[in-house]
Amino acid sequence: MKRHATAVWNGSGKEGKGHLSTQSTTLSKTQYSYSSRFEEGVGTNPEELVAAAHAGCFSMKLSFVLGAAGFTADEISTRCDITLADGKITQSHLAVTAKIPGINQEQFNAAVLDAKANCPISKSLNTEITHEAVLQ
Repeated sequence: MKRHATAVWNGSGKEGKGHLSTQSTTLSKTQYSYSSRFEEGVGTNPEELVAAAHAGCFSMKLSFVLGAAGFTADEISTRCDITLADGKITQSHLAVTAKIPGINQEQFNAAVLDAKANCPISKSLNTEITHEAVLQ
């Protein structure tokens, strides 16, 4: 499987602006800029997209891990916080809350650790990955 996205940037790093588009067209000329990346400007930014990718990948991997153990989640909700410092992503923190009928805390914790270690985005990040997990 291959997927692609395109970034177009015009101008200088601080005054310029750009847009992002994805193969699926979910992002279609979506604005990004210095302001949306480092301030509170309108648009997205690469770190926000990495956070979305990590949260989504982890949640889906957790669903597969649970399925292999005989469980089906009613809901998995994951927030990912990406920390950018000194020009690199220094941490990805996953906060997951899940409703899973019949599972106990120990089984849930094991599934979370497996998903965290083995989702493709976790494997691609060269950073500290932390987590917190709440079973409802």
